[in-house]
Amino acid sequence: IRCALNAGLAPLALLMERRHLSGQGAALIEQCGDIPVYTGDSALLAQLTGFTLSRGILCAMRRPAPLSAEQVCIGAKRIAVLENIVDPTNIGAIFRSAAALGMDAVLLSPSCCDPLCRRAVRVSMGTVFQVPWATLGDSPADWPEAGMARLHALGFKTAAMALDSRAVSIDDPALRAEPRLAIVLGTEGDGLARTTIAHCDYTVMIPMQHGVDSLNVAAASAVAFWQLRAK
Repeated sequence: IRCALNAGLAPLALLMERRHLSGQGAALIEQCGDIPVYTGDSALLAQLTGFTLSRGILCAMRRPAPLSAEQVCIGAKRIAVLENIVDPTNIGAIFRSAAALGMDAVLLSPSCCDPLCRRAVRVSMGTVFQVPWATLGDSPADWPEAGMARLHALGFKTAAMALDSRAVSIDDPALRAEPRLAIVLGTEGDGLARTTIAHCDYTVMIPMQHGVDSLNVAAASAVAFWQLRAK
């Protein structure tokens, strides 16, 4: 909640356990200003929301105006591009890694999970409010051809993270030398579509051992972001 407020989001109402009114919720109430604050015991709040509030506080906020890919990529050297990733836990984990490991922005294909859904926000530890992001198009038809064209028009070389016999290793010096690089990650299970891979400048893989063929997309993103971060 503090990350969102510090990023300029407008709060609409707070819901918290009664014990937090004079505890950790007091500073939030002050920071939020003149908005309604609803309260009750933990059992009542669980009935209202349908889940147990792990921290005992929820805040409803006005959704920020969407940004374009062109806006979030101004001055960016390294960005993550997510294709059809639908698990909010993976979305949140990728955003957290992107914030920690030097990604300047995150772009999502139109079929990805909403980064502002509750679970994605929670898993990201609020970094969805810190890393600029945008959707590449309004419908699935806008990806990959049109979306890739926009990336290339912005001056990015694209690196598809995929298992492919023609893939270069993630530690290939040519990747780190690129002035602007978009790291493209695919959906859980199937990975990137063949059409997407064909449109990318590089196909990149993480060397594996002990017969393991791949990593979860969130884990793979952390490895890729660290290795391919800007100099």
